[in-house]
Amino acid sequence: MIALTGLFLAALLAATVFPAQSEAVLVVLLRAGDHPVWLLLAVATAGNVLGSVVNWGLGRFLLRFADRRWFPSSGMKRAQAWYRRYGHWSLWLCWVPVVGDPLTVVAGAMREPLWRFLTVVLLAKAGRYVVLAAITLAWFQPAPGAGGAE
Repeated sequence: MIALTGLFLAALLAATVFPAQSEAVLVVLLRAGDHPVWLLLAVATAGNVLGSVVNWGLGRFLLRFADRRWFPSSGMKRAQAWYRRYGHWSLWLCWVPVVGDPLTVVAGAMREPLWRFLTVVLLAKAGRYVVLAAITLAWFQPAPGAGGAE
C-alpha cells in the first residue's frame, strides 16, 4: 500500500508546479513486479489527472489577480492567445514535460468546461502511462525473485 500511495502522490505532484518524477516511480514499481500492471496504471493516472484538475481549478481563479504587480501578464496573454487559437485540442499535449502543466492552468483560466477537460486529460495522461508501461515491460524483465505481476 505504501508503494501505491507513493506512486499516487508522485503522479499528483508531477502534474502540478512541484517537481516530481512519476514516470521513474512507475518504472521502478513495474520492474519490481509486486503489483498488477493495471493497478499501477490506474493509480498513476488517477494521481496525475487529479493534479491537472488542481491546476485547472487554480486557473479558474488566477485571473482575479491580473492587476497585481507580481502577475505574469505578458505570459498569460500569450498563453491565452495560443489557447484561443488551438482550444481544447491543445490539451492533448498535457502530458508533455514543461508545457503540459501550465497548459492545464491556462485551460482553467480560459473556462474550459470540466467535462471536456477531464475527458481529454484522462485519455492523454493514461495513454502516456500505457506507452511507458509497454516500453518498460518490453525492455525489462521483472527483478529476480520479484512477486507475480499479474
